Parts: sequence; structure tokens; C-alpha cells
Amino acid sequence: MSITTEAELIGMKKASEAVAYALREMRNFAKPGISTKELDEYGGKILNDLGAKSAPYVTYGFPGWTCISVNKEFCHGIPSEKRILKEGDLINIDVSAELNGFFSDNGGSFVIGEDVNQHQKLIEASKEILHKAIHNIKGGVRISDIGFIMETEAKKRGYKVIKNLTGHGIGRGLHEEPHEIANYRDRFNLTRFKKNSVVAIETFISTTSTIAETLKDGWTMVGNKGGFMAQHEHTIIVTEGKPIILTEMNGIWN
Repeated sequence: MSITTEAELIGMKKASEAVAYALREMRNFAKPGISTKELDEYGGKILNDLGAKSAPYVTYGFPGWTCISVNKEFCHGIPSEKRILKEGDLINIDVSAELNGFFSDNGGSFVIGEDVNQHQKLIEASKEILHKAIHNIKGGVRISDIGFIMETEAKKRGYKVIKNLTGHGIGRGLHEEPHEIANYRDRFNLTRFKKNSVVAIETFISTTSTIAETLKDGWTMVGNKGGFMAQHEHTIIVTEGKPIILTEMNGIWN
């Protein structure tokens, strides 16, 4: 969407604060010994208490309030009572929600407890790449140029990007135009970021895979060549200068 009124700006800010707060609190709540279902229910209650509805559930009938992916799962992981978190697990939580007709989206990867499996380097790379990408976005910048920054920064650090997962426009729906904000330079994508538009920018930084494939459950995605992936995501408003980071409260850069 494009922000044209003060009411729209306030609406997007409130929806963004809801998802950012839920993500931050879920990250604080996550620990070894709890199930991903328990973690999801915790996040769902926060959204519910704020009057927000789970966007993946409302939009696609996703079987959970939030997407929680662990270790070799890249994204869209289904919360489960059987999935018990362990020390050193790489976990990704993606929280998107609708509040009073406005949608916002954010996510982050982190380690449960101590980093016994050495995932932190990948996580830090993803955070840094998201920061650099977002701070190069302004009205008129080509979407493919931001993708080029992301892939170049990933390669510098010895990583790859997932080419079939992308950021997207957001606002009145969970996924809006521009539909593909890729993590690489897509030379066929000539579109540019528009001033006052709302977009969800997300990284998909991988150790070995370049394509994400869907498992038999119809939701969970894993890498075509295995390995691990880190994702971090903010919903922002594009301006003529520094973007407005609506989900900054989630603290993924802290």
C-alpha cells in the first residue's frame, strides 16, 4: 500500500507494533524444553490481547498463529507439541498479523540458549545484510539493486541467498505489490521502490542451498541442498531519505 493519510500511518504503526512486540516477547520466552506449539500459543495470546489476528491463519488457513522453523527448516514451520526446543537450536519465528484492516510482518532467527552449534555467525550476517539493504532503500531505487546488495554481502561472508523466497509489499493485505523483492539482482525486474509505499524487507541467507522446497505437510520449506538459513525481516515505509522502520520495536538489531 501507499501511505496517503495520517489515519493510514497510524494504522500501520499500530499493526507493526503488535507484531514487533509479539516477536520480541516470543524470543524472550523461547528456551530449551518447551515445544514450538507452546511458544506459538504464547505469541498467539499476545496478538489476541492486542486485538490482532494471525495473518497466515486469516489469509491462508495456516495451522498456527505464527511460523516457527527449527534447524534445517527454513520457513513456514508448523508449531507442534512434538517439536521440543533444545540448547543450540537455530530457530526462526515469523510473526505477521492484521489489526483494524492493516497488515504488518516481521521475523528473526536466533539461537536457543548457548550457541553450541555455531550458528551465530550466520545470524549476524543476516542481521547486518538486512540493515545495509534497508538503509539503501528510498524512492526511485531499483528493487534489483537492493537484491544485488544482499547477494553481494552474503557472498562476501561465504554464504548464499535463497532465490525463490522474497520480500513483498504489505498494508491492506499480507502480500501486495511489489510481490518480489528478491535477495539477488533479478535483471528482469525493472521496478523501483515508490515513496510512501509499505514493504516487508527480508533476508534469506543460507549456508549451502539456493532454493527452498516444500515438504509433504504443504507448508514447511527446507533447502534443496540442505544446510541452514537465517531470516530477518522488517516492515518499512519508503521515503525520499532514511526509511521509517515500523517494526523496529522487535529489537532484532539490538
